[in-house]
Amino acid sequence: MDIRIGFGVDVHQLVPDRKLFIGGKEIESDLGALGHSDADVLLHAICDAMLGALNLRDIGFHFSDTDEKYKGIDSKILLKDTYSLIKNKGYIISNIDCTVIAEKPKLNPYIPDMQQIIASILECDTDQISIKATTHEKVDSFGERKALKAYAVCLLKK
Repeated sequence: MDIRIGFGVDVHQLVPDRKLFIGGKEIESDLGALGHSDADVLLHAICDAMLGALNLRDIGFHFSDTDEKYKGIDSKILLKDTYSLIKNKGYIISNIDCTVIAEKPKLNPYIPDMQQIIASILECDTDQISIKATTHEKVDSFGERKALKAYAVCLLKK
């Protein structure tokens, strides 16, 4: 069986007066992620992991942050379009494992919804989408709520 693994990471600054989207889900928060799109740090990391597995460059290559057509775009659309690239190469998702680093808000109550949203887009079961959340223990820009980060690893199979 032909399998490929990819790794993705994304970081977004947190600012007031923006909505916070993580894993395709709007999260109640006094701060939101700053970005050209909706700045969904988790979906962006997953896109990069999938693209990296097949040596298709990165999310910025396919969906430039200087292109007005992506301004404010829902990152679920980017994930869907990325998955189309993967399927066109003859691959499907084996599994995805992710970690989101955010001091606040607590993400555990949202994780089942995130898994459902992502699995639906990627045409797989929710048990193939692992999402974990952790803090940075109030250390550095992540711990001080100035930014959030997500890591993702994706295993694809032919």
